[in-house]
Amino acid sequence: MTTPDGGSRFAEFGPPRRVEGGLKARSTRGAIGSSWWSRRFLEVLESFALGTRLTRGRAYARRGQVLRLDVAPGLVTASVQGSRPDPYPVRIGLAAYPDEVWGRIEAELAGQAFFSARLLAGDLPAELEELFAAAGAPLFPRAVGELDQHCGCPDFAVPCKHLAATFYLLAEAFDADPFQLLHWRGRARGELLDRLRTLRGAASAGDPAAAPAGPVVPADAPGAPGPNAQPVAGAGRVLGGLPEVPPDDEVDRFWLSPVALPDRPPTLATGPELLLRQLGPPGAAIGGPGLVERLRRAYRQFGRDATDADDPR
Repeated sequence: MTTPDGGSRFAEFGPPRRVEGGLKARSTRGAIGSSWWSRRFLEVLESFALGTRLTRGRAYARRGQVLRLDVAPGLVTASVQGSRPDPYPVRIGLAAYPDEVWGRIEAELAGQAFFSARLLAGDLPAELEELFAAAGAPLFPRAVGELDQHCGCPDFAVPCKHLAATFYLLAEAFDADPFQLLHWRGRARGELLDRLRTLRGAASAGDPAAAPAGPVVPADAPGAPGPNAQPVAGAGRVLGGLPEVPPDDEVDRFWLSPVALPDRPPTLATGPELLLRQLGPPGAAIGGPGLVERLRRAYRQFGRDATDADDPR
């Protein structure tokens, strides 16, 4: 392929230009990503059959070829230095959810103390993915077509190594600040946390309009929640239906085994010569083959003595 001036479009292809001050991946070998959300992000990308293409950008990410990386609602932009003098502009789009969707998600988050506490502490619990999916707003892309990938390089492959390097650095950005993932989906950290505090405060004050609604359960049903009860998720869905046990009963049962134990632990019945059969013939320095026969007679005698000791007659 030639350019308008008669030169080759790929004439400048070669090793990337070395740069100073680039964004280097913290992981110097092996897999990239240490948190569940960054590993899950890369796992989703690899599920789109992008594994080999992503690998080409791992070296770029570790060499510091990514000069800039910015996350905004719906769009990640980066600048990646390749073999040409000017860095390549990179854009990765992912739909940001509108305010009405985020309002539904925030109501669910505020309605469950587990999520609110973890988020306010700066953490993303793994159950968050399930909550987003239940709200009809998946946290991660479900198909490669949901990612709008563009790079200014002449490579036709998508993702090229410059896009792949950006994906790896983006995963590590999620490690450093998990709220970057939510920001990409349309909600900045400060705005989300302020909204959660407001909803939690309104619920504590007894404002039914601000308190999120849980599943509808008849008021006369066994174990029906009270008027201020909130929906539960995660382990609470499993443990919520168990009957309550008085503390005194729980203490009395603490040292009891949950299952009946046998009167005597089982024993393994083996012949007295089992060990000898596992060993090779001894060398002449320790007795040779005659040692095996002497040990065999001794083991048989030990076995008879043990049997006689157990027999009360």
